[in-house]
Amino acid sequence: YVFQLLLYKNSMSLKINYINTLNKSAKNKAIFLTMDSNISDFKGIFDEKINKKIITFLKNIKKNNKNKIFSINQDFDQKIIIILLSRKNDLFESEKIGAQFYDYIKNNHINDVVVLGSSFISVEPNLNFDSFLHGAELKSYEFNIYKSDKVKKIISFNVLVNKNNSVMQTRKKLNALLNGVNFTKDLVSEPGNILHPDEYAKRIMGLKKLGLKITVYDEKKLKKMGCNALLGVGQGSIRGSYLVTMEWNGKKSKSKPLAFVGKGVCFDTGGISLKPAKFMEDMTYDMAGSAVVVGLMKNFALRKAKINAVGVVGLVENMPGGNAQRPGDIVKSYSGKTIEVLNTDAEGRLVLADAITFTEKKFKPSFIVDLATLTGAIIVSLGSEYAGLFSNNDKLSKQIYDAGQKVREKVWRLPLHKNFDKLMNSKNADMQNINYVGGAGSITAAQFLQRFILNKTPWVHLDIAGMAFSKYGGALNSGGATGYGVRLLNKLVEDNYE
Repeated sequence: YVFQLLLYKNSMSLKINYINTLNKSAKNKAIFLTMDSNISDFKGIFDEKINKKIITFLKNIKKNNKNKIFSINQDFDQKIIIILLSRKNDLFESEKIGAQFYDYIKNNHINDVVVLGSSFISVEPNLNFDSFLHGAELKSYEFNIYKSDKVKKIISFNVLVNKNNSVMQTRKKLNALLNGVNFTKDLVSEPGNILHPDEYAKRIMGLKKLGLKITVYDEKKLKKMGCNALLGVGQGSIRGSYLVTMEWNGKKSKSKPLAFVGKGVCFDTGGISLKPAKFMEDMTYDMAGSAVVVGLMKNFALRKAKINAVGVVGLVENMPGGNAQRPGDIVKSYSGKTIEVLNTDAEGRLVLADAITFTEKKFKPSFIVDLATLTGAIIVSLGSEYAGLFSNNDKLSKQIYDAGQKVREKVWRLPLHKNFDKLMNSKNADMQNINYVGGAGSITAAQFLQRFILNKTPWVHLDIAGMAFSKYGGALNSGGATGYGVRLLNKLVEDNYE
């Protein structure tokens, strides 16, 4: 029996096949061992000569060696790849080793390898072997659809492991999560001339076939609703502005949904308050918050999550056109509160202001989590190690913090306090969209957003400006869009609400 998985034709270079017999003539075999493994751990797999060779190799490895993956020659054209596990591995460590294994195979130009999954389970039976494969799949993501050279190298893992219902159920859930993460990465990676708000709304509509209820509010509807904060951001662009909702009803009961809200500024020039030209090309990822919400909702639908959830994204393009919003303009938000726009480059909070109030009023959710690449100040504060978390609810904050620790998508809570309000109060309107006194840039942005929670709904704001995109890559990604947030919020839901 062979089960083939190739989720993304354009964005993955890894294919996983499940096999039930070992072809001993296979050129490359990967086996899992610990430093104290012995010959009996892999009897029946290799002959006595190779068994002794492996044991001798293990004895010569220094205990403080940081490498996890080695290879020895079984024959002149056959390799045995040894993956060392420690007894203290957690699920994330298994994912990380899977990612390292994928890199090893890719960098050594190996196209095909038999992975002896049973050896993983015998070495560390308390761990989920599928986490290892999941890490490899995450690492294999590539965004290369605009390369003129269409030759694509596919690496095959032929996995020998007992396939049962629990294994396949786990794979199904992890594949759904992988699909959601990669969809988020695809969206964030697209250039602004391709993924403008009009196209973005169409792509979200394509998720209807998965069972999501999609509603698109265009400019005409948004004007009628009074979403003038969101509309003001996009009025300088020839593209449309939209609010899109995605509803997943996975519970039979009509319980309050969990709500996720995302900032979707498809390209951010800063508007009239124009950004410097240097690195402006990176502003294609200013819609990453919305992409996380879309990928998360796709994941829920694919894995048939037993929750009711809604995703809401505001899609705009911030351009300095002849009709663009001016510094000093005053707009009336969906909440009825007025905002003086002192800086058109503080636009994400204007989009979220309307989206948050709309979500709270229409869906009456049990909580709201919003995500946005909102401030450069959060990168100054936390770099690319933590997202900034701001909240009116200790319980929800702790749940998200704990989920982040488990999947290593870390968050750090920063304070909110009424004393920061004075920095956002305006002489001419209810509030202004930027703090010109200076300091506390991320906090005052979150303090601004908190004003649009009208009914004390538990709320968390995640500022992911330092986490959504990486020029250097990380443990589970190879640089570019990271997909940060999908695994975090999926874990939040799995552990606390399913």
